[in-house]
Amino acid sequence: MNAAYITETLVPLLLDMFYMFIGVQLFYTAYRVMKQTDHPTRFGTAIFWALLGIIFAFGNMMPPVFSGLFLVIMGLLTLFKQVKMGRLETTTEEEQAAHADRIGNGIFVPAIILAITAVVIAQFTPFGGQVGIGVAAVVSLLVAMGIFRASPKEALDESDRMVQQVGTTGILPQLLAALGVLFTTAGVGDVIADLISGVVPEGNRLIGVIAYVFGMVIFTMIMGNAFAAFTVITAGIGLPFVIAQGADPTIAGALAMTAGFCGTLMTPMAANFNALPAALLEMKNPNGVIKVQTPMALILIVIHIALMYFWAF
Repeated sequence: MNAAYITETLVPLLLDMFYMFIGVQLFYTAYRVMKQTDHPTRFGTAIFWALLGIIFAFGNMMPPVFSGLFLVIMGLLTLFKQVKMGRLETTTEEEQAAHADRIGNGIFVPAIILAITAVVIAQFTPFGGQVGIGVAAVVSLLVAMGIFRASPKEALDESDRMVQQVGTTGILPQLLAALGVLFTTAGVGDVIADLISGVVPEGNRLIGVIAYVFGMVIFTMIMGNAFAAFTVITAGIGLPFVIAQGADPTIAGALAMTAGFCGTLMTPMAANFNALPAALLEMKNPNGVIKVQTPMALILIVIHIALMYFWAF
């Protein structure tokens, strides 16, 4: 099959299909919420998930202004506390213990298959990483349904439970990634460079490295996404104060990205890493994951500064 046909035709079709799947799941959540007559904010919650479902399922088919309008409505619903978790049906502790005894370490098989499938498709096919993740998610779901002997309805119900437990923070990664693009386009990197130039001594490699690492950490904590922070901080600090001083851009850039992940460990804005586990594990302290991760993150920040200073130059 022609590689150009795959990348230009098949990949967009497959991505649209995966987004459709996500939209269907969100529509199902909206439907489940609407059925709960005792839900305290039934209409607001259902509208929120239905609008998000429309954006995922039909975003490419409608004018961008509608997506923007829907996001504004969703933001208002969240602002006025009209999006809440409804009544969730789940198994009892006894049933969970029985399943754990029966399945054991087999519970990790779907996650391992997801990772391996995604890497294989991304590295050894022309379909790329995004399609790889989508295909891997479908494959691992089917494997999980086989291992747990779950019906399609049970899979939908459990996905609905996860969606509602995570709540509105589930859309943070998409919003923050878009915000990173906007910041770069608006020239935030140039503004940061101007501010840093008045503080960082010209030609001082160590101070430049510290500013680059801490810039990635702090901006990632604000953005909740190291990828969104990378373009802004690299343009504003990395290029003029580290790479321009003779640092290897490959090594410095890679270390800057992983330094940003140290910030990910310490912020509630990183919903996938911190809010999601806290919600799924039903932790009493929603910041409990961050509390445990922060000491290690601080140690890693110091290590990143040392590695970049001694390795990149």
